Amino acid sequence: MLTLTPKAVEKIQSFLETEENAKGKSLRIMLKPSGCAGYEYALGFDEKKDGDTVLNQGGISVLLDGSSAPLLENAIIDYGEDEMSSGFKIQNPLEKGSCGCGKSKKF
Repeated sequence: MLTLTPKAVEKIQSFLETEENAKGKSLRIMLKPSGCAGYEYALGFDEKKDGDTVLNQGGISVLLDGSSAPLLENAIIDYGEDEMSSGFKIQNPLEKGSCGCGKSKKF
């Protein structure tokens, strides 16, 4: 099952409380076609659609579309900050590689 770490849950809850476009919505995590390796991760806030899988992670409703759900089954999503960068990091054992820049993933 897809897992959000406590740090990721904390950051997402912050967005849900402060961002107008996130209020009342769920977190959507998906893989969309992109780049030379095939897919890119996308996170955003959305309404539930027909065919979505809905997971509860730390009190957050997470939406996965039918084609992304099997590819995200054992992924771990974390959030980190340091002096140089901040953002969500996804560890996914189903990834088979990535493009040279690391933006798109192969499954």
